[in-house]
Amino acid sequence: MPIPDVQSESDHRRLAIDQVGIRGLRYPLAFADGDAPAQTTIATFAVSVSLPEDRKGTHMSRLVELLEDRTAAGEPPLDVANLRALLDALVVRLDAPGGRIDIAFPWFVRKTAPISGVASLLDYEVRLSGEIAGDRYASEVTVQVPVTSLCPCSKEISDYGAHNQRSTIAITVRPREPIRVCELLRVAEEEASAELYGILKRADEKYLTERAYDNPRFVEDLVRGVASRLEADPRVAGFAVEAENFESIHNHSAFARIARGLG
Repeated sequence: MPIPDVQSESDHRRLAIDQVGIRGLRYPLAFADGDAPAQTTIATFAVSVSLPEDRKGTHMSRLVELLEDRTAAGEPPLDVANLRALLDALVVRLDAPGGRIDIAFPWFVRKTAPISGVASLLDYEVRLSGEIAGDRYASEVTVQVPVTSLCPCSKEISDYGAHNQRSTIAITVRPREPIRVCELLRVAEEEASAELYGILKRADEKYLTERAYDNPRFVEDLVRGVASRLEADPRVAGFAVEAENFESIHNHSAFARIARGLG
Protein backbone atom coordinates (compact mmCIF):
# COMPACT_ATOMS: atom_id res chain seq x y z
CA MET A 1 0.00 0.00 0.00
CA PRO A 2 1.51 3.36 -1.00
CA ILE A 3 2.41 5.80 1.77
CA PRO A 4 0.53 9.10 1.38
CA ASP A 5 2.58 12.20 0.53
CA VAL A 6 0.83 14.68 2.84
CA GLN A 7 3.24 17.55 2.13
CA SER A 8 2.25 17.59 -1.52
CA GLU A 9 -1.45 17.94 -0.78
CA SER A 10 -3.18 21.27 -1.35
CA ASP A 11 -3.89 23.82 1.38
CA HIS A 12 -7.26 25.60 1.43
CA ARG A 13 -6.01 28.79 3.14
CA ARG A 14 -4.25 29.96 -0.03
CA LEU A 15 -1.38 31.67 1.78
CA ALA A 16 2.08 31.44 0.24
CA ILE A 17 4.95 31.05 2.72
CA ASP A 18 8.03 33.22 2.26
CA GLN A 19 10.46 30.81 3.89
CA VAL A 20 10.11 27.31 5.31
CA GLY A 21 12.95 24.97 6.06
CA ILE A 22 15.51 23.94 8.65
CA ARG A 23 18.09 25.78 10.74
CA GLY A 24 20.74 24.76 13.21
CA LEU A 25 21.92 21.86 11.02
CA ARG A 26 25.62 21.15 11.59
CA TYR A 27 27.43 19.47 8.72
CA PRO A 28 31.01 19.07 7.51
CA LEU A 29 32.02 21.61 4.89
CA ALA A 30 35.02 21.94 2.63
CA PHE A 31 35.45 25.61 1.76
CA ALA A 32 38.03 27.11 -0.57
CA ASP A 33 38.91 30.79 -0.32
CA GLY A 34 39.68 31.60 -3.94
CA ASP A 35 42.73 29.67 -5.17
CA ALA A 36 43.87 28.71 -1.67
CA PRO A 37 43.71 25.04 -0.66
CA ALA A 38 40.33 23.95 0.68
CA GLN A 39 39.86 23.83 4.44
CA THR A 40 37.45 21.40 6.09
CA THR A 41 35.36 22.83 8.89
CA ILE A 42 32.04 22.25 10.65
CA ALA A 43 29.34 24.61 9.42
CA THR A 44 25.90 25.46 10.75
CA PHE A 45 23.32 25.59 7.98
CA ALA A 46 19.93 27.22 7.59
CA VAL A 47 18.20 26.05 4.40
CA SER A 48 14.76 27.18 3.28
CA VAL A 49 12.51 27.51 0.27
CA SER A 50 9.44 29.56 -0.54
CA LEU A 51 6.21 27.57 -0.64
CA PRO A 52 3.38 28.28 -3.11
CA GLU A 53 -0.06 28.99 -1.70
CA ASP A 54 -1.57 25.76 -3.00
CA ARG A 55 1.01 23.42 -1.43
CA LYS A 56 0.54 22.15 2.11
CA GLY A 57 4.17 21.63 3.05
CA THR A 58 7.73 21.16 1.89
CA HIS A 59 9.86 18.02 2.08
CA MET A 60 12.25 18.79 4.92
CA SER A 61 14.34 15.65 4.41
CA ARG A 62 15.29 16.82 0.92
CA LEU A 63 16.96 19.87 2.42
CA VAL A 64 19.37 17.61 4.32
CA GLU A 65 19.72 15.32 1.30
CA LEU A 66 20.96 18.30 -0.70
CA LEU A 67 24.03 18.52 1.56
CA GLU A 68 24.45 14.78 1.98
CA ASP A 69 24.37 14.09 -1.75
CA ARG A 70 26.83 16.89 -2.41
CA THR A 71 29.25 15.41 0.12
CA ALA A 72 28.80 11.83 -1.10
CA ALA A 73 29.30 12.82 -4.73
CA GLY A 74 32.65 14.42 -3.98
CA GLU A 75 31.62 17.82 -5.34
CA PRO A 76 34.31 20.53 -5.48
CA PRO A 77 34.76 22.58 -2.28
CA LEU A 78 32.25 25.33 -1.78
CA ASP A 79 33.47 28.85 -2.48
CA VAL A 80 31.95 32.29 -2.95
CA ALA A 81 31.77 31.80 -6.71
CA ASN A 82 29.88 28.50 -6.75
CA LEU A 83 27.35 29.26 -4.01
CA ARG A 84 24.83 30.05 -6.78
CA ALA A 85 25.04 26.47 -8.05
CA LEU A 86 24.04 25.16 -4.62
CA LEU A 87 21.01 27.47 -4.61
CA ASP A 88 20.03 26.35 -8.10
CA ALA A 89 20.18 22.72 -6.99
CA LEU A 90 18.03 23.55 -3.96
CA VAL A 91 15.12 25.07 -5.87
CA VAL A 92 15.21 22.31 -8.48
CA ARG A 93 15.19 19.55 -5.87
CA LEU A 94 12.28 21.11 -3.97
CA ASP A 95 10.46 22.37 -7.08
CA ALA A 96 10.31 25.76 -5.37
CA PRO A 97 10.02 29.29 -6.78
CA GLY A 98 12.84 30.47 -4.51
CA GLY A 99 15.25 29.44 -1.79
CA ARG A 100 17.83 30.65 0.69
CA ILE A 101 20.93 29.15 2.29
CA ASP A 102 22.90 30.58 5.23
CA ILE A 103 26.19 28.90 6.15
CA ALA A 104 28.17 29.91 9.25
CA PHE A 105 31.52 28.39 10.12
CA PRO A 106 34.85 29.04 11.85
CA TRP A 107 37.71 29.78 9.48
CA PHE A 108 41.35 29.41 10.52
CA VAL A 109 44.27 31.42 9.18
CA ARG A 110 47.90 30.60 9.95
CA LYS A 111 49.59 33.84 10.95
CA THR A 112 53.23 34.67 11.59
CA ALA A 113 54.11 36.78 14.60
CA PRO A 114 55.66 40.11 13.53
CA ILE A 115 59.04 39.85 15.29
CA SER A 116 59.71 36.25 16.38
CA GLY A 117 58.20 34.74 13.24
CA VAL A 118 56.44 32.01 15.23
CA ALA A 119 53.42 30.66 13.38
CA SER A 120 50.00 29.86 14.86
CA LEU A 121 46.36 29.60 13.84
CA LEU A 122 43.77 32.29 14.53
CA ASP A 123 40.06 31.65 14.14
CA TYR A 124 37.50 33.94 12.51
CA GLU A 125 33.75 33.60 12.03
CA VAL A 126 32.50 33.50 8.43
CA ARG A 127 28.96 33.50 7.07
CA LEU A 128 27.85 32.94 3.48
CA SER A 129 24.27 33.77 2.50
CA GLY A 130 22.62 33.22 -0.84
CA GLU A 131 19.05 33.74 -1.99
CA ILE A 132 17.33 33.05 -5.28
CA ALA A 133 13.83 34.14 -6.29
CA GLY A 134 12.86 33.51 -9.87
CA ASP A 135 15.70 34.91 -11.97
CA ARG A 136 17.07 37.12 -9.20
CA TYR A 137 20.11 35.97 -7.22
CA ALA A 138 21.80 37.81 -4.36
CA SER A 139 24.61 36.76 -2.05
CA GLU A 140 26.43 38.16 0.96
CA VAL A 141 29.74 37.36 2.64
CA THR A 142 30.20 38.21 6.32
CA VAL A 143 33.33 38.02 8.45
CA GLN A 144 33.80 38.76 12.14
CA VAL A 145 37.34 39.85 12.90
CA PRO A 146 38.82 40.23 16.41
CA VAL A 147 41.24 43.15 16.69
CA THR A 148 42.77 45.54 19.21
CA SER A 149 41.71 49.19 19.51
CA LEU A 150 43.35 51.90 21.62
CA CYS A 151 41.42 55.00 22.66
CA PRO A 152 42.74 58.26 21.10
CA CYS A 153 41.17 60.35 23.87
CA SER A 154 42.78 58.31 26.62
CA LYS A 155 46.15 58.61 24.92
CA GLU A 156 45.77 62.38 24.52
CA ILE A 157 44.78 63.17 28.11
CA SER A 158 46.98 60.69 29.98
CA ASP A 159 50.52 61.41 31.16
CA TYR A 160 51.38 57.81 30.34
CA GLY A 161 49.53 54.82 28.93
CA ALA A 162 46.12 54.62 27.30
CA HIS A 163 43.22 52.26 27.73
CA ASN A 164 42.77 49.65 25.05
CA GLN A 165 40.52 46.69 24.48
CA ARG A 166 39.73 43.81 22.21
CA SER A 167 37.24 44.76 19.53
CA THR A 168 35.26 42.95 16.87
CA ILE A 169 34.77 44.27 13.35
CA ALA A 170 31.96 42.63 11.37
CA ILE A 171 31.95 43.18 7.62
CA THR A 172 29.12 42.14 5.31
CA VAL A 173 29.49 42.66 1.57
CA ARG A 174 27.14 42.03 -1.32
CA PRO A 175 29.61 41.35 -4.12
CA ARG A 176 29.24 42.07 -7.82
CA GLU A 177 31.97 39.49 -8.36
CA PRO A 178 33.66 37.05 -5.97
CA ILE A 179 35.66 38.52 -3.10
CA ARG A 180 38.00 36.38 -1.05
CA VAL A 181 37.39 36.00 2.66
CA CYS A 182 41.05 36.69 3.41
CA GLU A 183 40.76 40.09 1.68
CA LEU A 184 37.98 41.16 4.03
CA LEU A 185 39.93 39.94 7.04
CA ARG A 186 42.93 42.03 6.04
CA VAL A 187 40.84 45.17 5.53
CA ALA A 188 39.54 44.89 9.09
CA GLU A 189 42.94 44.17 10.62
CA GLU A 190 44.68 46.96 8.74
CA GLU A 191 42.14 49.52 9.95
CA ALA A 192 42.50 48.51 13.62
CA SER A 193 45.05 49.71 16.13
CA ALA A 194 46.64 46.26 15.99
CA GLU A 195 45.76 42.73 14.94
CA LEU A 196 45.65 39.54 17.00
CA TYR A 197 47.75 36.36 16.90
CA GLY A 198 47.47 32.94 18.46
CA ILE A 199 51.05 32.84 19.82
CA LEU A 200 53.25 35.80 20.70
CA LYS A 201 56.70 36.00 22.24
CA ARG A 202 57.82 38.93 24.40
CA ALA A 203 59.34 40.80 21.47
CA ASP A 204 56.04 40.45 19.60
CA GLU A 205 54.05 41.72 22.59
CA LYS A 206 56.30 44.77 22.80
CA TYR A 207 55.88 45.46 19.08
CA LEU A 208 52.08 45.11 19.12
CA THR A 209 51.64 47.16 22.29
CA GLU A 210 53.65 49.99 20.78
CA ARG A 211 51.94 49.63 17.41
CA ALA A 212 48.52 50.00 19.03
CA TYR A 213 49.76 53.07 20.91
CA ASP A 214 50.94 54.61 17.65
CA ASN A 215 47.63 53.80 15.91
CA PRO A 216 44.80 54.89 18.24
CA ARG A 217 41.29 54.26 16.93
CA PHE A 218 37.83 55.23 18.16
CA VAL A 219 35.06 52.79 17.32
CA GLU A 220 33.97 55.43 14.80
CA ASP A 221 37.40 55.28 13.18
CA LEU A 222 37.13 51.52 12.79
CA VAL A 223 33.89 51.60 10.80
CA ARG A 224 34.85 54.66 8.75
CA GLY A 225 38.21 53.19 7.81
CA VAL A 226 36.71 49.93 6.63
CA ALA A 227 33.71 51.57 4.92
CA SER A 228 35.87 53.97 2.93
CA ARG A 229 37.84 51.06 1.50
CA LEU A 230 34.73 49.08 0.62
CA GLU A 231 33.14 52.10 -1.08
CA ALA A 232 36.20 52.39 -3.30
CA ASP A 233 36.11 48.70 -4.31
CA PRO A 234 34.18 48.25 -7.61
CA ARG A 235 33.49 44.60 -6.74
CA VAL A 236 31.28 45.67 -3.82
CA ALA A 237 27.63 46.44 -4.60
CA GLY A 238 26.67 47.04 -0.97
CA PHE A 239 28.09 46.61 2.50
CA ALA A 240 27.57 46.90 6.24
CA VAL A 241 30.36 47.46 8.75
CA GLU A 242 29.87 47.21 12.50
CA ALA A 243 32.50 47.53 15.20
CA GLU A 244 32.13 46.80 18.88
CA ASN A 245 34.70 47.75 21.52
CA PHE A 246 34.53 45.68 24.70
CA GLU A 247 35.61 48.56 26.89
CA SER A 248 38.32 47.96 29.47
CA ILE A 249 37.28 50.87 31.75
CA HIS A 250 33.48 50.53 31.48
CA ASN A 251 31.02 47.74 32.13
CA HIS A 252 29.47 48.30 28.71
CA SER A 253 30.68 48.22 25.14
CA ALA A 254 30.77 50.89 22.45
CA PHE A 255 29.63 50.23 18.90
CA ALA A 256 29.21 51.93 15.52
CA ARG A 257 27.68 50.84 12.22
CA ILE A 258 27.69 52.02 8.60
CA ALA A 259 25.55 50.36 5.91
CA ARG A 260 25.29 51.27 2.24
CA GLY A 261 23.49 49.63 -0.65
CA LEU A 262 22.12 46.51 1.03
CA GLY A 263 18.47 47.50 0.53
